[in-house]
Amino acid sequence: MKKEFTHIQDDRAVMVDIGNKDIVTRRAVASGDIVLSRDTLEMIKKGTIEKGNVFSTARVAAILAVKRTPEMIPMCHQIPITSVDVDLAIDDDHVSAVVEVRSVGRTGVEMEALTGVSVSLLTVWDMVKSAEKDNTGNYPYTCIRNIKVVEKIKSDQN
Repeated sequence: MKKEFTHIQDDRAVMVDIGNKDIVTRRAVASGDIVLSRDTLEMIKKGTIEKGNVFSTARVAAILAVKRTPEMIPMCHQIPITSVDVDLAIDDDHVSAVVEVRSVGRTGVEMEALTGVSVSLLTVWDMVKSAEKDNTGNYPYTCIRNIKVVEKIKSDQN
């Protein structure tokens, strides 16, 4: 028996038709973190990273990434994003990122939330990379990890 795929028809990639799905309120929250040295975390706290404000830059990057998710992930639909909230915090050995995305539409927003978290953490790395490099130009401790969907909700529009 031949497997039926949702995004492949006659060996061609296709985007799933969501036209008949109900319009509902949708929300997704994703999280992740980036492990950094204690010195780098202290520099972020003090605002002494040479590139500028790490968290402000990472928040803007996350919002832009959410809005551009369909340009990066081939089968994602363009959806009406109604809000994006980005929270960044410093923990013992890492910076954590949480991105909440809301929409009113026909498909979920979890890919947008995951993309927002990923790009926010990549932006943190870019902002602090000069502080994180060792004497060979490598990053022996820096690590992005634990990117996941924390919550996904859809509810009837009433």
